[in-house]
Amino acid sequence: MSIAPYIKEIGRGKEGARSLTAEQAHELMSQVLDGQASDLEIGAFAIAMRIKGESIEELAGFLRSVHERCIPLHPTQPSLVLPSYNGARKLPNLTALLALLLAQEGVPVLVHGPEHDPGRVTTAEIFHTLGLPIAQDSADIHAAWARREPVFIRTEALCPPLARLLDVRRVIGLRNPGHTVAKLLAPAQGRRSLRVVNYTHPEYGRTLAEFLAATRSDAMLMRGTEGEPVADPRRLPRLDVFIDGQLRAELSRAAQEGVLTEMPVLPRSHDAATTSLYIQSVVSGEKPAPAPLQQQVEALLAALAALAQHTSKELSA
Repeated sequence: MSIAPYIKEIGRGKEGARSLTAEQAHELMSQVLDGQASDLEIGAFAIAMRIKGESIEELAGFLRSVHERCIPLHPTQPSLVLPSYNGARKLPNLTALLALLLAQEGVPVLVHGPEHDPGRVTTAEIFHTLGLPIAQDSADIHAAWARREPVFIRTEALCPPLARLLDVRRVIGLRNPGHTVAKLLAPAQGRRSLRVVNYTHPEYGRTLAEFLAATRSDAMLMRGTEGEPVADPRRLPRLDVFIDGQLRAELSRAAQEGVLTEMPVLPRSHDAATTSLYIQSVVSGEKPAPAPLQQQVEALLAALAALAQHTSKELSA
């Protein structure tokens, strides 16, 4: 088999390229993930999609293919999924703090992403420094949830074929649809989970909002902090909550506007050890959590409660 016919459709340049249907996108991605496409074809696919951009139907097809190859998870209540693929470059990476604060409230929290990223401090490194569980399989994840602990899993363990596709970036220097799909994963297919979907560029935020609505997703959509799914500790970003694809204004939060009158006390360095000490001091109550993080936690708890209620109504209908 070959993905050449699909490349012919998507590789005609920004103006001439045609988008694939969801079924075509599913078949293309399935061939890529299953090793049925050559390295040359995968490179052409990545470059063509980078130029064209993904349509809503293409993202749906790509995501379905990746979900089919993720390890199975079966939480007993709505879980929270935090994709952590960027790490910290300038600010402390507080994704682990967000996960801990939510786990303290009884939320099953799954964080996934790479273990290492040159030049950045990954969430995996902070989990390791804090002594938090790093899972190898679904059994490890469920064991951590039973202990009311947040858990991290490497993409290589969650979905090995997706990890291989993400590695293509190191060869050609460009992101590909795998990076978008990674931030949209909802691996707990047996029971609905809430995803925190983050973006960097505003125009991509609009595309993701359309995708979440079209696919009847449960998610919090926000502008990430250096690409991480956690609120900027200095200023709350806009938090849009979708339940079954519906934007729920009463669950969402407006962005903080105006001049900042107070700055949170943050660690001076953003390395894993310093960040972990800061996180421990917040979790222990020695220091207050930054107000934007507290507001994100509150919004997520309300969204999860709404999701549980919505799911209960569906089951009783």
